[in-house]
Amino acid sequence: MITLTEENYIKAIYYLSSNGEKTVNTNAIASAMQTKASSVTDMIKKLSEKNYADYKKYQGVTLTDDGKRVAVNIIRKHRLWEVFLVEKLNFSWDEVHEVAEHLEHIKSDKLIDELDAFLEFPTYDPHGDPIPDKEGNFKHIEKIVLAKAEVGSTYKCVGVDDTSSNFLKYLDSNHIALGTIITVKHKEPFDNSIKIALENSEIVVSQSVAKNLYLKKI
Repeated sequence: MITLTEENYIKAIYYLSSNGEKTVNTNAIASAMQTKASSVTDMIKKLSEKNYADYKKYQGVTLTDDGKRVAVNIIRKHRLWEVFLVEKLNFSWDEVHEVAEHLEHIKSDKLIDELDAFLEFPTYDPHGDPIPDKEGNFKHIEKIVLAKAEVGSTYKCVGVDDTSSNFLKYLDSNHIALGTIITVKHKEPFDNSIKIALENSEIVVSQSVAKNLYLKKI
């Protein structure tokens, strides 16, 4: 039986390793998990014994196929719960991540399959991240960050990279959400801030905002 802590480590390695493909060093995992490198080493040995990870001393960690399946399943559950919380329980998108962090560890496959069907098989969560299907397949979407958008072009907001409550509240206060139409008006060379036009207003956003807002050209 896999433990909650083991699942959290597997998920962290998956995110750090570009969807489980690249080697991750233990210091990066320690930083992500906010723990000591020695604790990471102990956990990696346990994951290796259970065939969830491959660990080579001084080189780092990669997930096995079993480890990747665990990670993708956790992500599927997390994102489905976020959809449920927003669509059915009226949570805002800045409230759901922490709750879903707990719900993602529920072990019932039947519950998650029924939840998926109840929600009519959503393909994206409230932050624009793709939800893998039961077989672990993600739906791909072409997108760029606002920082790389072209002046004069119009886009639709399709996601965020930063899912922190503060960032999402900032977007809410400026009437930016998934589906918002954004036209890039000007890029300021001095500080890389960007003036954008929304439906009823124009605002200037910082480079830190521009790097965390995903757009699709329309």
